Amino acid sequence: MAKLLVFYGSYRRDRMGIRLADYLVAGFAARGHDVELIDAQAAGLPMLDRMYKEYAKGEAPAAMQALADKIVAADGFVFVTGEYNWGVQPGLKNLTDHFLEEWYWRPAAIASYSAGRLGGARAATAWHGMLSEMGMVVTSSTIGVGQIGAALDEGAQPLGEGGAALTRSFPRFAADLEWWVEAAMAQRAKVAPPY
Repeated sequence: MAKLLVFYGSYRRDRMGIRLADYLVAGFAARGHDVELIDAQAAGLPMLDRMYKEYAKGEAPAAMQALADKIVAADGFVFVTGEYNWGVQPGLKNLTDHFLEEWYWRPAAIASYSAGRLGGARAATAWHGMLSEMGMVVTSSTIGVGQIGAALDEGAQPLGEGGAALTRSFPRFAADLEWWVEAAMAQRAKVAPPY
């Protein structure tokens, strides 16, 4: 069993992507993992002024400290991203930028969505490079859900062709992340991180 965090970043009033985040949380939990949703809106971090590492020990805001502790304790991450004007969601980007070393030496997987048919592919591509720069190994398996409102219902249950495609793609997506989580856990137990 691994400790996984699923990050979601929309601040919009009628959030559709939360359905995908909830689906993934339930899916990983069903596979026996300890999984938690981290909703950027609920986390309530301000627009980035000072990173967590720029505070003296014990002086970071409580919400930032609590999130840092969760990130450090996690074995792997899933980033659920919508696509805004060919780019990434500002809420999720702002949350991630508060931290750096806390992410190191753990794998991450990317699941994207959009109202259109491309399923947030451009945002997923952008996140791949950013997460790599932040010290994570990014899995090659991704999930892209187009027409999100027609693929998952309000209870995060699959609908229609889009939901069927998601159901088919989730096992490989999960297995890929699990492989890298296990590999990273074994390596961290053997060899201290290089810096």
